[in-house]
Amino acid sequence: MKQQDQMFTVAGTNIAEVKKLNQESGLSYNEVYALLAKTGGKGTSIYSDTNREKIRAKLNHQ
Repeated sequence: MKQQDQMFTVAGTNIAEVKKLNQESGLSYNEVYALLAKTGGKGTSIYSDTNREKIRAKLNHQ
């Protein structure tokens, strides 16, 4: 029975099933972050409301 207890959380969640679903769900937060770091986020500017010029000006005055 001890092995059975290890497969489920106290709330009854099947741990193995959650791990399986996570594997099939796509990129993790850290994987996306690493991909953006490598590619520079090319083509993602349409999704951003960041004012690049304002940020650059702020960085240049530090």
